[in-house]
Amino acid sequence: VQLQASGGGLVQIGGSLRLSCAVSGYTFSRLTMGWFRQAPGKERECVAAINEKGATTTYGDSVKGRFTISRNNAANTVSLQMDNLKFEDSAVYYCAASQLPNIVGIMKGRTASAYDYWGQGTLVTVSS
Repeated sequence: VQLQASGGGLVQIGGSLRLSCAVSGYTFSRLTMGWFRQAPGKERECVAAINEKGATTTYGDSVKGRFTISRNNAANTVSLQMDNLKFEDSAVYYCAASQLPNIVGIMKGRTASAYDYWGQGTLVTVSS
């Protein structure tokens, strides 16, 4: 399974970015998808996750109301729309895929160890 993330970059505080992740090598509609991020000196944290059909989502507390995760099962892609970006959103963002079903509504869906496959990461830098 290969995951290719894109869309990172430099943005000003209050601005927006959209990350995308293309998945190949597996039946995409069977995968739970997540976005994680890791800032220097900090642990990797779950930003958002979405279930196989796209009907259920979950978000980290720090991004609720600002970030939106979505998926297109026909195109094998998952996206993360990030609005009203804050300085503390600066991090390397990773898309991840899990073969475990029905985990988005529980803590496991936001746990890195539940995800089997990871993309290479894309850097998001929020500046003033």
